[in-house]
Amino acid sequence: MLSCPLTAASALSSVDGVISDVSLSDDDPLPLALAGFSLPDHEASPIAVTAVRPPGKDRPETGRQRPPSSLRSDGRGPAWTYHVPASQSRYTTFGSQIGRIKWETLAGIGYFTAINASKFFNDTEAPHFKDEGWFGKSTPNLGVDKLTHAFDSFILAEMLHARLHDKTGAAEGDALTASLLATGLMFYSELSDGIEPDSGISVQDMTMNAAGATFSLLRNTVPGFREKLDFRLLLIPNGDIYSRSGKRHYAQQRYLLALTLAGFEQFRDTPLRFVELHAGYYASNFTNEDIARGETPRRHLFFGIGLNLRELFFRAPTSGAGRAARVALDYLQVPYTAVHIK
Repeated sequence: MLSCPLTAASALSSVDGVISDVSLSDDDPLPLALAGFSLPDHEASPIAVTAVRPPGKDRPETGRQRPPSSLRSDGRGPAWTYHVPASQSRYTTFGSQIGRIKWETLAGIGYFTAINASKFFNDTEAPHFKDEGWFGKSTPNLGVDKLTHAFDSFILAEMLHARLHDKTGAAEGDALTASLLATGLMFYSELSDGIEPDSGISVQDMTMNAAGATFSLLRNTVPGFREKLDFRLLLIPNGDIYSRSGKRHYAQQRYLLALTLAGFEQFRDTPLRFVELHAGYYASNFTNEDIARGETPRRHLFFGIGLNLRELFFRAPTSGAGRAARVALDYLQVPYTAVHIK
């Protein structure tokens, strides 16, 4: 089965949060951003984005009220849930929006082709499906790999939406286009699993891919959702600090939802803005070494309270590094900055 979760080692290299460290391995995490991609900082310094339909023979001035020149003017950054109505946008169809990010789309296709190309040079079978299960104890990774698929698809949809939101002037439907495109790219990657003798096209993987993209869709269309709820990856260092593949790789991963109190108006200017509430999942004792020692594989739900590092250190960053760090903290949980119970 394909797995490429987000790598914590990747470093944001610009104001836009571009990743320069791209590792082409199907066991290594999906880079936070392919070259030229950027992710939204939902509370960065305010920006002005003009979304005005230009006059012309096919689009004459009609006297309709134009959208405001700034997507958000309350000092809390761009409103990613604001979208220009179709009647006032040039990019109203799926095809026209994809056309605005054609190079990014081709980069995604190229990336997934590259990390899966080696499968065609090994033993292969006719394309087939495989029931991999969900989170059962009999599954190879106790479901952690399924959350990896959801997270990868979520990150990919976030990147694509950030590009579309910029390139189309916040055209209505850009979040849906990004989610559908992310799901399609992940499906394209999943197809290569279908020729492997010990794997196959997994309905479970495809379902989790769609779930991750849907989460991005909600964050970018429901007002207040992005400010309140994050989907993050927490990587716990092991003896090698970081394992790039195999079961030890999955054993390091913990996925969580973080409810940030800073996203609620009543807490925004109080000390509670530094508080987050966490709920997540991970698994343990399922590596080959654990099994050889007679350990019993275990699944864990955990809950806890965390420190909002964005509010503490990067509430209103003025440097590129600060803005990049704020973006990264939307998607990565820093180890040992929360108290979790299971």
